[in-house]
Amino acid sequence: MDCDPAISPYDLLFQALALIPVSHYFLAAFFLFLVSLYNFLEIHFLHDLLTLFIGDPVTLTYNSCSDLGRSVAAKCKILQQRYLATPWLSSPHLQTAFLSFHGRPPPVTYRRHLFRAFDGGTIALDWLTYSDVVEGSSGVFDGSAARKGDKTPIVIVIPGLTSDSTAAYVKHIAFNMARHGWSVVVCNHRGLGGVSLTSDCCYNAGWTEDVRKIIDHLSCEYPEAPLYAVGTSIGANILVKYLGEDGANTPVVGAAAICSPWDLLVCDRFINRRPMQKVYDRVLTVGLQGYAQLHRSILSRLVNWEGVEKSSSLREFDNHATRILGKFETVDTFYRRSSSTNYVENVSVPLLCVSALDDPVCTSEAIPWDECRVNENIVLATTPHGGHLAFYEGITASGIWWVRAVNEFFGVLRTSPLIKRQKMQGSPVPKPLHTSIDHAPYLNVMGDGMVSAVGNEPRDALQEDTSNDHIIHSKKDEGTISDNGTSFELTDKLSSDEQIKQKVEKNVKELIFPVQRSIDKLSRRSRQSMWLLAYIAIVTTWPSVGSIIVSVLKKRFKTSIPGTLFRK
Repeated sequence: MDCDPAISPYDLLFQALALIPVSHYFLAAFFLFLVSLYNFLEIHFLHDLLTLFIGDPVTLTYNSCSDLGRSVAAKCKILQQRYLATPWLSSPHLQTAFLSFHGRPPPVTYRRHLFRAFDGGTIALDWLTYSDVVEGSSGVFDGSAARKGDKTPIVIVIPGLTSDSTAAYVKHIAFNMARHGWSVVVCNHRGLGGVSLTSDCCYNAGWTEDVRKIIDHLSCEYPEAPLYAVGTSIGANILVKYLGEDGANTPVVGAAAICSPWDLLVCDRFINRRPMQKVYDRVLTVGLQGYAQLHRSILSRLVNWEGVEKSSSLREFDNHATRILGKFETVDTFYRRSSSTNYVENVSVPLLCVSALDDPVCTSEAIPWDECRVNENIVLATTPHGGHLAFYEGITASGIWWVRAVNEFFGVLRTSPLIKRQKMQGSPVPKPLHTSIDHAPYLNVMGDGMVSAVGNEPRDALQEDTSNDHIIHSKKDEGTISDNGTSFELTDKLSSDEQIKQKVEKNVKELIFPVQRSIDKLSRRSRQSMWLLAYIAIVTTWPSVGSIIVSVLKKRFKTSIPGTLFRK
């Protein structure tokens, strides 16, 4: 067939394209839109479909010499199995959005107790027990949620940024733990949970003093009940930082950190990197601005209020508010000093860390893999999918995977011989060396206009709502002993002296043991270093020293040894 050279090939192409129905173009455009949306939302439904919905394995990272890691790997069946996300939520963004807007939380009615902090601040503690779940509660705290002599373990839940006890994931963990016989107390952040700020002190990602006071208070009020803690998102960062600061001195016997940001500086870079992450950045900023608006009467005179209202990102809000309240020089300084990754190596209690590799808020780049692997008290569980705090599973998305994992982990710890609660009654618990990171981080404006730092009070300062019943009982016991007669006074005194002596010796041994262990490690490393230095010295000096030795041997044994042995 001959073609007319006057006809352009492009004209022929356009004529052919014009013959295709318009509906086909719409179908092609819709298909391209679906492909783009599939990639943009990071949907993994096709992957789940091709793998026949068997889910992805859970990766456990722990020290190979750790008894805790081996115990968890052997007894925690949930962590050994696979995690499969809800099929119609096969995306980290869909899971996170579903958790935020709906979440399907179980019906929960808390019992509220208001805790007065050392600086006058008010913290809402919301209790939930087995009886509350089964029988229902009146919503009024009457002291029956956890009695002083009750040995029921208490789980302390620390919510995330701008979240409180009403958040869906908090209700999931509280309901699940309470249904299995645990007493749950949600430690709301200052200014949240429907409680106003009553001091110039606010919370931030590195403020651990409130958690420390709450845990010490619960330990004193319920000495027979073992304490466990669960931190979520920013609450996980606060919890891990607290555990690292206090080390073995914390009353907590087990903990779990869910979707922790770990390194706030890395997360700050990540959340401003992609368009989708910028959406989360904006949503979190709006939430913080709403928090600031609730307490405008106090915050407006402490921070740059105009900058707070105009903030379009978390970094801008932290620059105009959090940095000033925390008395940090720059925002990066606040992020570096508040990151829990700096304290991972000092964690001395069993800690389960759960993170999703596709977390759209707390990137996997910030996970301290090596630090978690070195510490024998940490088990890190990572999943390819799960979103941020979501981890929905099942066709109806009625359950959260990490909630079941934490429940099982705490159950294993509860019956494990690895947990030994050391009670040191009659002697103060030794405190770790304090750093200046969280020392007096907040500003307090006095009536005369002077600005002073809040937080310099000693940690053993008396709290307004802390019960003094144990002091009263001890005084009563002392009075009873003194009235029993002189025949028993000497015996009681000697026995008490022996008990005190034994307790002092025990405390001294407990103090010396970690120091001795550290010295042994240093000595072993020193010996290794000495041998290494000796080896390096021999290798580097052998050319000159060897030639000298050979020349000396030649002169000394020239007559008795054949000269061929000295030839090269």
